[in-house]
Amino acid sequence: MADTIDERLAALNLELPSPAAPVANYAPFMIDGSRLYISGQMPVGPDGIAYKGHVGSDLDVEQARQAARLCVINVLAQAKAALGDLERIEQCLKLGGYISCTPEFIDHPQVLNGASDLIVEVLGEKGRHSRLAVGVSSLPLNAAVEVEALFAVK
Repeated sequence: MADTIDERLAALNLELPSPAAPVANYAPFMIDGSRLYISGQMPVGPDGIAYKGHVGSDLDVEQARQAARLCVINVLAQAKAALGDLERIEQCLKLGGYISCTPEFIDHPQVLNGASDLIVEVLGEKGRHSRLAVGVSSLPLNAAVEVEALFAVK
């Protein structure tokens, strides 16, 4: 079993991308003492937003789970940019997930499990967190999912 975060990423065959630039007037991350706040990250891949539209009409739960997973990859990319070394993360305290969905859609927790499962796979017990999963009528750039994070850091 992999001991470091970088080893776990490699074992999962994941390479963190360059962090995405903000799409508006905000900072992608803020550090306040021992807390690292990561602004909402969308499912951005090499060709832009990889998962667009509303869950429940344009995407199914599994596609949305993959979108949430990609959001966490981008969260980790921002954390690495902020900290230089992901080993400085002591704990993921909270993930906030926003799912662009139809009014009838009710499986928000299943979607956000894509983010939660990956953060635990990458950080181990340090990835256990509280969370928020809510449905919204739309997200920037027609993204299907957006995930923000709060970490305790050293």
